Amino acid sequence: MSSLVWWRDAVIYQVYPRSFADADGDGMGDLRGITSRLDHLAELGVDALWMSPFYPSPQHDAGYDVADYRDVDPRFGTLADFDALVVAAKARNLRVVVDLVPNHTSSEHVWFKEALAAGPGSQARERYHFRKGLGPDGELPPNGWQSVFGGPAWTRVPDGEWYLHLFDTSQPDLNWDLPEVRQMFVDVLRFWLDRGVDGFRVDVAHGLIKESGLPDWTEAQVPITSPGAEHRTPPMWDQDGVHDIYREWRRVLDSYDGDRIMVGEAWVSPAERMARYIRPDEMHQAFNFNYLMAPWTAADQRAAITESIAGVAPVGAVCTWVLSNHDVVRHASRLGFEPGYSTQGGIGVGDPQPDEALGLRRARAATMLMLSLPGSAYVYQGEELGLPEHTTLPDDERQDPTWFRSRHEVRGRDGCRVPVPWEADAPSFGFGPTAASWLPQPADWGRFAADAQRGVPGSTLSLYTEALRLRRSYELGRGVLEWNTADDLVDFRNGGIRVITNFGQVPAPLPPGEVLLASGDLAADGSLPPDTTAWVRA
Repeated sequence: MSSLVWWRDAVIYQVYPRSFADADGDGMGDLRGITSRLDHLAELGVDALWMSPFYPSPQHDAGYDVADYRDVDPRFGTLADFDALVVAAKARNLRVVVDLVPNHTSSEHVWFKEALAAGPGSQARERYHFRKGLGPDGELPPNGWQSVFGGPAWTRVPDGEWYLHLFDTSQPDLNWDLPEVRQMFVDVLRFWLDRGVDGFRVDVAHGLIKESGLPDWTEAQVPITSPGAEHRTPPMWDQDGVHDIYREWRRVLDSYDGDRIMVGEAWVSPAERMARYIRPDEMHQAFNFNYLMAPWTAADQRAAITESIAGVAPVGAVCTWVLSNHDVVRHASRLGFEPGYSTQGGIGVGDPQPDEALGLRRARAATMLMLSLPGSAYVYQGEELGLPEHTTLPDDERQDPTWFRSRHEVRGRDGCRVPVPWEADAPSFGFGPTAASWLPQPADWGRFAADAQRGVPGSTLSLYTEALRLRRSYELGRGVLEWNTADDLVDFRNGGIRVITNFGQVPAPLPPGEVLLASGDLAADGSLPPDTTAWVRA
């Protein structure tokens, strides 16, 4: 693969359409709202935007329950609005990546409606995983599989059969052993490629193929899948058959001009398993969740970085680096706890609260460390503003199905999905022209608004903008790391830049050279304070 293809060192910005910008004032973000804020992304200096789903959907899982893969939900706009967004993005040298949700459809998809109407044994039911139940009257689920969102992964329909849903009941899993399913998604790929998209983020990329016979599995669902009991891979995840699907998709993408890409959401471990998704004839990238989840210590960060790079090297791929997304607690809050504290279930009223100042200081340091690494980086909307998690979101405002399926034991993901503040003194902080907001914004979020930070030295927005400029100027995304040994530091050289992050308790001396950028103020003697990253030109 050419070292010049755009995606190998790209910085891609994730837009969560519900919460990015609302043009019509109904309280939910939309495509015209995204178009209206593209100048922000161009000024920030990213290379592309990836949009979470905007397809027709009953929105039981914020659009990841897709009812029609070849249209736009009226709540987000029209296909004409989408086409206009693509044109406007490309006029600003921004590429457009869209979300693809192939593991499951919505229960409102025409195929699932047909399956329910057709009854047991029908061809329509073959498109999904319908099974008879266990017990004398079939009253028990076909196996012990659990939903990622909590509770059983099976729901019974009135005629007595059960259908599989690894997520919400409104998200029935497709049967990817059926050629008809595979052809439908090839057609979907071509539909959006023909409209000019530059690639796809593939949701639950490790989940499409299930082990033949759907054998029982009673172990708990864990965020990153690795061999479990008796070193056996869970039968619903990371099956070898998924790779045939991605080889076919890669052939489709390669038939188009312009280096169209696929990036996989594959929650698999170790790095060598993840690397199988990004072999030369499969996907181009896969999200590096081992890095995202690495604790904030020098040893853990060094290990995550070195193991990630080593894991993808045999297949000639590049690493991706990511710290936040729409499914995890924002890193400005996650890092406000000491290493070892789990925020996996979300944070809400009554839970331990992060140290906001500490979290932001570490988040800025973590971001500069991430942006100095070779490969591609992903930025989640609002992190360039230093947005924390909404940790005091009222429970009666929550909409994440995890909250309901866990019987209110798991807070879920709403806290990282709260609409972005753009203007400190505007209704809904400029999210839309009215005060409407599908999730309530904290009353004090005006201090994070983009207009309050733009051009302000030392602001988080200014830090991101300058870091992205320097990353491009010094080609850090195309570099090779040369490590230095230090107990409480992550310390390496990438080309002409020395990168140092201090994880210790006391300031650390910096090497000779010009400090191009630091994530926080240096000490009076010029040393590097704890939880701070500096880029030094030697």
